[in-house]
Amino acid sequence: MLRYLCTLAGVSRSGYYAWLHQSDKHLEKERNDETDYEWIQEIFNRKEKICGGRSIKMVLEKTKGICMNLKRIYLIIRKYNLVTKIRRANPYKHIAKATQEHKTCPNLLKRQFNQEEPEKSMLTDITYLFYGQGKKAYLSCVKDSTTREILAYHVSSSLQMDIVYRTLDNLKERLGEVIHPEALLHSDQGIHYTHPEF
Repeated sequence: MLRYLCTLAGVSRSGYYAWLHQSDKHLEKERNDETDYEWIQEIFNRKEKICGGRSIKMVLEKTKGICMNLKRIYLIIRKYNLVTKIRRANPYKHIAKATQEHKTCPNLLKRQFNQEEPEKSMLTDITYLFYGQGKKAYLSCVKDSTTREILAYHVSSSLQMDIVYRTLDNLKERLGEVIHPEALLHSDQGIHYTHPEF
């Protein structure tokens, strides 16, 4: 009967058996893929779709004791069209990193703000000013730490380096030629004050 059907279909019996064996292998592979998909889908849903291949690999090993390589994980993600949500970048992380890279000056003032002499130690910082309907400006100022007097300031709509340069120009104009020999400008070592150009 098999010989007759093979002749009718125009295939050899060995070709039929090879196809049958291949078909069994394919079914087994599909079953394995579905099992792996279920594991990955469970993690995917638990993490609210904010996870990549490496996270999935770690969770599988930690919670299920399953060691699955990244290539396999990415294959399943593509095959079953699992779409990962892209996490928004944290801007503060970038600023903190940049600040650490630019950090150059030791803290000489050490919270000894009252120096008993005006214009010996000055504090500088930038703050936000909100106005109108959701509008924002930036105030950069220099304050005498002893007298608490504002010695110079500059208001800008931008946080570019120019805001600190303009403030320093105003300070220089205010102090004139007479600058204390031990004058110290103290800042929070934010990104502007630790920038290589500052």
